[in-house]
Amino acid sequence: MTEAWTEHALKALRAACRTEDGASLLAVLRMQDLGDVLQQCGDALSVAASRGVPGAGETAARCAAALRERDWPGDEVLVGQLDTAVGSVASALRPLPVDLEELSGLLEGDPAWSGGRIHLNTGECRPAVGDDELPWSEDESEDERWLHVPGAGSRDAYRDMEDFIVTIDDQDLAKFLGIAIQGQGAFHRFKDMLATSPAQLQRYWLFSAERQLGRARAWLAEHGYRPASPGGR
Repeated sequence: MTEAWTEHALKALRAACRTEDGASLLAVLRMQDLGDVLQQCGDALSVAASRGVPGAGETAARCAAALRERDWPGDEVLVGQLDTAVGSVASALRPLPVDLEELSGLLEGDPAWSGGRIHLNTGECRPAVGDDELPWSEDESEDERWLHVPGAGSRDAYRDMEDFIVTIDDQDLAKFLGIAIQGQGAFHRFKDMLATSPAQLQRYWLFSAERQLGRARAWLAEHGYRPASPGGR
């Protein structure tokens, strides 16, 4: 029986993903609900499966099945990556060592700060604001090393709030949240209201992270790339 995600478990998950420690990753996933973190663990799980870490192939298959059933933006892309890792198919996407969370920030951050570019060799995400260098140099070979990232605005994030409200069993809370997201200041009111229920707030952060990472993954795939470790796997 799996448990709900706690801050301690999430820290352990992120540490295992960051260090690509397959054994630790699988140990965390055995105790928690895999379905809440499919996008968050998918890249590290792909690496573990490709390295033949015991149990990683089976967990990758479970992850892929859950992604197919959920079918959110970016889920099918991750399915392909997991299939590649276990040797089923070859990937047509080029590996890029980019941090999906940073890419998501460029795509969906504050409209005043979002947008930027990705270095196609290093995966560096550079925000447009505060970028002292010219966005595109006169050197065409230098330009080709960067991929422009447009700011997508907050529409998708607003839709995430709407979709999350539908999943809440507490009808009173769902009603108040529906009111909270009307008009200017919707995001702040939504989070303030949700903070009255710590368990639901935790669910929302997981839900939101999955949606954002999936959209970033889908955007990257549209441009012919997939996230990879610095070693290029």
